[in-house]
This record gives sequence, C-alpha cells and structure tokens, in this order.
Amino acid sequence: MARNGTENGEFSFASSGSSTTGRNGLPKIQTHKKQDEICHDDSGPTVKAQTIDELHSLQKKKSAPTTPIKGTQGAFATISEDDRQKQQLQSISASLASLTRETGPKVVKGDPARKSETPRASHVTHHHYTPTLSTSDSSLKFTHILYNLSPAELYEQAIKYEKGSFITSSGALATLSGAKTGRSPRDKRVVKDETTENELWWGKGSPNIEMDEHTFLVNRERAVDYLNSLDKVFVNDQFLNWDPENRIKVRIVSARAYHSLYMHNMCIRGTPEELEKFGSPDFTIYNAGQFPCNRYTHYMTSSTSIDLNLARREMVILGTQYAGEMKKGLFSLMHYLMPMRQILSLHSGCNMGKDGDVALFFGLSGTGKTTLSTDHNRYLIGDDEHCWSDHGVSNIEGGCYAKCIDLSREKEPDIWNAIKFGTVLENVVFDEYTRVVDYSAKSVTENTRAAYPIEYIPNAKIPCVGPHPKNVILLACDAFGVLPPVSKLSLGQTMYHFISGYTALVAGTEEGVKEPQATFSACFGAAFIMLHPTKYAAMLAAKMQMHGATGWLVNTGWSGGSYGSGQRIKLPYTRKIIDAIHSGSLLEANYKKTPVFGLEIPTEVEGVPSEILDPVNTWSDKNAYNETLLKLAGLFKNNFEVFVNHKIGKDNNLAEEILAAGPIF
Repeated sequence: MARNGTENGEFSFASSGSSTTGRNGLPKIQTHKKQDEICHDDSGPTVKAQTIDELHSLQKKKSAPTTPIKGTQGAFATISEDDRQKQQLQSISASLASLTRETGPKVVKGDPARKSETPRASHVTHHHYTPTLSTSDSSLKFTHILYNLSPAELYEQAIKYEKGSFITSSGALATLSGAKTGRSPRDKRVVKDETTENELWWGKGSPNIEMDEHTFLVNRERAVDYLNSLDKVFVNDQFLNWDPENRIKVRIVSARAYHSLYMHNMCIRGTPEELEKFGSPDFTIYNAGQFPCNRYTHYMTSSTSIDLNLARREMVILGTQYAGEMKKGLFSLMHYLMPMRQILSLHSGCNMGKDGDVALFFGLSGTGKTTLSTDHNRYLIGDDEHCWSDHGVSNIEGGCYAKCIDLSREKEPDIWNAIKFGTVLENVVFDEYTRVVDYSAKSVTENTRAAYPIEYIPNAKIPCVGPHPKNVILLACDAFGVLPPVSKLSLGQTMYHFISGYTALVAGTEEGVKEPQATFSACFGAAFIMLHPTKYAAMLAAKMQMHGATGWLVNTGWSGGSYGSGQRIKLPYTRKIIDAIHSGSLLEANYKKTPVFGLEIPTEVEGVPSEILDPVNTWSDKNAYNETLLKLAGLFKNNFEVFVNHKIGKDNNLAEEILAAGPIF
C-alpha cells in the first residue's frame, strides 16, 4: 500500500518475522532512501521566534496604523504618526483632568497585563503622555487607556476580568449590570444655571430634577478620581446622528469592558480617518459604574447619581452599572442640542418604503412600536431615536437596544438573528453547560436586553438617513377599548396627542381583572425631554405642515369592551391599517367624525372588518361605552392641566388650536 511508503521508496514497517525487531517486540520502522538519497521531509521551516512571547507576537497581524497622510489636508495631515498618537493621548488626559489640578493624569495606551507599567521613552510603540504634576500617589502611576477596542478585544477583557461575563451559544456576550437592572430616573439630575433656568422644563410633570454647579463638580471629581485610580480605563470616541452636518462627537470613559462594548454598538462607529481627525469631543461621559456617590453630598438621595451638565457638556454616572443610563443620557443631550439648531429630536421608530416614503412610529412600551416599525417590505432607518432636520430624518444611534423577555425566532426573527458575536446580552439567564439562553427566564430581571449594531438587521438602511416623513403614526394600546383602530388627525390633534403620549396598561392581572391604568408620557418619551413638550409639538406640527405629512392615531389595544370583556385588536388587522397608511390608500377613504374626541375615522379599510372601525359598533352595552369614553376623556383632560398651567420662560401661552383639539364634553 502507498500509505506505508514502500511504493514511494520512503519507509516501511518490518514484517513480524524480521530480525529487525524493536523494543517490546514492536516492528522497527525502516527508512528507504530515494535515488537522490534524501528522505522525504514534510515538516515546515521552524518559526522565527526565540521565546513563546515572540511566537505570540507573530500570531497577531498589525492593523494599518493610519490612513495615508495627504499633503496639507486637515489639521492632523501634516504630523507624524507618533505626534498624532501623542495629541490623542493629550486629549484623553485632559478629559480625565481633575479640576483641582492643572493637568490630567499620566496616560499610556495598552493593557497593563501585557505591557510594563512604565514605558521606555525610546520605545516608539509605547505611546504615552506625561503631564507636569505635583507629587502625589496618583501622579506616580500611569493610567492605561484601552482606546476604541474591537468587540473581540472587549470580549477578552470582559471574560478575563469581569465576573458574570460569558459567551452564549449564539456568540453573544452575556453580562450582568449589577444591582441596577434598569434606569434610575429619580437619581438623574440636571445642573440648573442662568441659561438652563429659562430654557429647560422645570417643576411639576418635568423629568428634570435640579442640582447646582458645585454639586456636579463634587461628583465629577469623585468619578474622575476613581477612574484615575484604576490600572486601566476604557475610552470610546464615537459619534451621534447620521446627518453629517449635525454630527456630535462623544467620548465615553468607563471602567468596564461591558460598558465599552455596549457603547461601541449603540453609538455610531467612526472610520479610522474620522477618528484621526476626532480631536476634542463635544460631550464626555464619565461612567464610574459601581463606585457610589457620597450620600452626604447636597441633593443626593441615594448612592446613585446620574448628573448632566449642559454648559460643561459632561455627564457623570456614579453608583449604577446599568448601561442604558449612558444611551438615554446622550438622548437627553440631543433633546437639548438639536432643537437649538431648529432640528426636532424624536423618541420614535422610523422606516422607509422602496419608493422613499418615510414613516415615524411613536408609542410607549407595549403599543407595538418595534413590531410595526419592523417590516420586511421596508427599510429600517432606526428603532428608537431620530432627528428631523431641513435635510430629512436621521437616526441618532448606530445600534438597537431590544427587549429580550419572551423573545422567539418566530415572533421576532430579525432580533433573534442579530444576537450573535458582538452583541451584548444584559441580565439574561442561560444553561450553565450549553450556554443556550432562556429568554422566558426572569430570575435576574424582566428587563433583559440585547444591544447590537444596526447593520445586524438585514433590511437596515445604511447610512441611516431618509427624506422628510409622509406619515406620523401615534400608537396607543387602549385597554379601555374606546379609541378607534385608526383615526386621521388634524395638525392640532397631532400636537394634542403627541403632548399627551397616551397608552393604558393592565395592572394586577395575576390577582384577577382590575381597572386599566391610563399612562401619559409627554412626547412619548417624558423621561428624556429637556424643553417643555409644547416646544417639541410646535416643531413637529411646523415640519409636518411644511412637508405635507399626515398624522394618524392607531389603537393596538382593545375593541368590543375594556380589558376583561373585549378582545385585543388582531395584529393582522393593525398591519393592514399600517399598510394602507404607507400606500396612501387610507387618504382616499371616506371619513366620519366620532363624538367627544372628534376623531376622523375611515368607513372602510381593505382587509379590516368595517364594523370594528367605529368602536361603538363593537360594544353590546352602549351605555357602558359612553361612560367609558367620558371617563377616558376626563383622564386626558386632567393630564393636560399640567401643560395648560405651566409657564415656560417668559412665554406661558399655549396655542388655542392644541387645546381645541382635545376631547370636548
């Protein structure tokens, strides 16, 4: 046989009867020389390394250090690679500077586990920056900067150094956010100064809890000192807003690989060329994570504090590791910065048809915003945060933050398939052996989440921008069962229902059927808005009027009675309604007006039973319908009192058009 080499004349096993028997009676291997008397050798050349460390260094191919330097284009173009690295580290050191010292800490790039603590000055691959500091313990050490690490590098850091980090069977990184598994809105504060006192919305109904400049600086010092005391910190330089003319540069300084990977996914990832020209950030987040604030500090009510200083363009996070605080803190920033540029910031989903028709979807949790804005026949511009400028719409973010509770491949295939390598899974439960995630498990929290880059969605539109919207869809899950499945809104009604931000939740279902609870969230995102809701509503109406957009109120809740007696409107019917809005056919329908709310409802929609389009038809008890309708109208009216009586700056006039668009009874 050729396998033993005899045909090739290389080697063979001696027969059992041969005198050439080896030890223990085993046959010897006999080597047969070829004609050229050189035996076949299939071994490769030895590696060019003297030590195991040298061998490991050969394993990794160097990334292209920079894009080509081109003549005199740009501020960074004429400097060397070493000088460019030095400028970058100077910028990061300045970000980490204590306010009581003139300069920032000593910083060096790289993982302290892989490099010596103090780099040699002559070793050009160790880029570091040493400022002039008065002698102290903090001035004697280097802070290692892990700058814009790749997902693979962040996986390694998380798994090696952060307990509770595991790779799941799909390749995603499972992490824990610690004691806090959701946002802490009562611990979020905004610095009130001469400017913000008049510009922001303060008082009853407002999400903005005030703090003074001094207290912010105390908390900032605490966070910066903690970060500087660590051997290493993670630094992300990224962007917000896909509109290139209104892009914001953000720097996130954090203590955990989990936080760095989360923001890598959620913010817009710059190209190497864009990062070279990054310079100083427009806004900086100092995330000290688990390190608490000092509870004796003025304004503090717990060990957690999330502080926003618009004048300094900084945010400080103490006492919580929940990553969503960073995302929503930046969203609050955009709710302030963008309207100052006459750009409307929106808490909405956004998609676009193949003919370029754009729709915005507003809705609170449970209304179907994610489900209805995810449409395989349309491109996804974004799932949560957008801007509407003179150019059209643009996504603020570079990723999606999806709820995972009860996730299934059948219900949400796009989200299911996006949970792969690079995705962060927060607080999920998985099998200890197979690492298969159990999305129905709530043992850590019900608020399990996945954060992934938007390009993980197959029909995402990259870049995430689109023309001016044609349709503005306000979603409500009305558990009272009195709102129509679809209504066409006037501009005044669009503003009224946008400011109201209504849905109804069903509470206490485990203890038996209880009354539905009305929930109102101004602009469908009250926790994040900075200005008075009427400012956003007026901008929305002006843009809709200018670009010919139509407002719609879509009820995804109950029909034929309130929760307990009626039925949930079937999802296929709601999809048919949304399809008719997208196609423009619903504009051609015949309409009639409802009592009390004065809503224009179509008499027929293709694929939807006509009798359900007017809710009164579906109730067997008409008196009960009228009572419930008036009850809901009263809840709307009571909620709106906050906005009628509120004074913002020097102007306390609400447009009469908005008030007239509310329920009349």
